[in-house]
Amino acid sequence: VQLQASGGGLVQAGDSLRLSCAASGLTFGTYNMGWFRQAPGREREFVAAISWSGSGTFYADSVKGRFTVSRDNAKKTVYLQMKSLKPEDTAVYYCASSARWYRQDPYDYENWGQGTQVTVSS
Repeated sequence: VQLQASGGGLVQAGDSLRLSCAASGLTFGTYNMGWFRQAPGREREFVAAISWSGSGTFYADSVKGRFTVSRDNAKKTVYLQMKSLKPEDTAVYYCASSARWYRQDPYDYENWGQGTQVTVSS
């Protein structure tokens, strides 16, 4: 299983960025997908998740209203659209897959990508 995250970069506060996560080696359309982030010195935290069909999504309170998670099962890709970025959004962002829905604990996700760095300057 491979989850390849991309799209990170250095942006200014208030800017937008879209992350992508391309999957291979798993039946993508049957897995729920999540986005997590980890800032230096901090634990990995939940950001957003989307159900296998795309009909369900939920978000961490810190990103609700600014981030949108979506997926394209035909392309085996999940996206994270980030708007109104803040310096506190700076972190390495990871995508992950889970057979279970509505999970925020990283331990409930079986497969992980390598992460993509997002840096938001003030």
